[in-house]
Amino acid sequence: MKKENDAYVAVLNEELSPPKEFDFTVLDLFAGCGGLSLGFEAAGFKSIGIEVNKDCCETYNKNLKGECINDFITKDYEFPHADVVIGGPPCQPFSVRGKQKGSDDSRNGFPAFVEAVKQIRPKIWLVENVRGLLYKNKEYFDSVVAELGKLGYFVEVKLINASNFSVPQNRERVIIIGHLGEFSFPKEHNKKITAGQALGELAKYYDSNSKFLNASMDTYIAKYEKASKCISPRDLHLHKPARTLTCRNLAGSTSDMHRIKLSDGRRRRLTVREAARLQSFPDWFEFKGNETSQFNQIGNAVPPYFALQIAKQIKSYLQEPIEEVQFIPRPVIQSKLVARQI
Repeated sequence: MKKENDAYVAVLNEELSPPKEFDFTVLDLFAGCGGLSLGFEAAGFKSIGIEVNKDCCETYNKNLKGECINDFITKDYEFPHADVVIGGPPCQPFSVRGKQKGSDDSRNGFPAFVEAVKQIRPKIWLVENVRGLLYKNKEYFDSVVAELGKLGYFVEVKLINASNFSVPQNRERVIIIGHLGEFSFPKEHNKKITAGQALGELAKYYDSNSKFLNASMDTYIAKYEKASKCISPRDLHLHKPARTLTCRNLAGSTSDMHRIKLSDGRRRRLTVREAARLQSFPDWFEFKGNETSQFNQIGNAVPPYFALQIAKQIKSYLQEPIEEVQFIPRPVIQSKLVARQI
């Protein structure tokens, strides 16, 4: 276990380090703490982030080579030029936990993202978001995809599970990519990385600063699991990838919180570093703000190691010559939207 853990952490620490020189530029809208940008920087993209949350910007600027601009993005924004536009428009309007107001929600960032693509006209762009886009809000989602297609892009939509790309977490997200033809998504990996491989000895460690569930919390969780007919307790199982990390189950004291059950029976809440590893952040990545803010940054982030893999594909795409760029209306490419479950 220890050797496997050392190997996985070493991969994150090395492969997610930025190169000495950058080949392209990437504009990351709604950048958060920089998970998506971190993967792109490691692949050779100089990053520019725009993010409204101050703590996120400080984290981004502390760890990445590029600059994060602390600003609120609207469709009237004047966007800086870049070779690629990426981003994760706020997911609360489309997530199950976010009441799913969709396009009527003031936090909806899709109009601004579409405007950025209109202004910059990159050869390729990427959006990451929650799977809720495909269900209750599908009509609005389809209209956004159609609008982007009218700008001259082939639009591909895939539901991916990060655990299929060596991220130790069962995390399903929608990936939308617009390109001018002949783009290939990265291939899935055959071997899953478990939570135990990611955490190693950290999973067994505790000290005076550790936070344990009290008796009333244990009782509440037992009632919750019985009422919901939960077959497998919601504790972190080290022999397989973790459940999806969210702001709610990291920062909040809820029945669904991520926790580790120790050999003496006590349940310990995850630390920031443990959560970061499960989200595939390298150990050298430092989060700013208080603990709740740090957990929220991690829960909202795109796993950097997955971001690296798709960034490499985008870089290869940009390096291939395109004889003539024609921005003419394109059909949506029908993609399989069912991610494989663990």
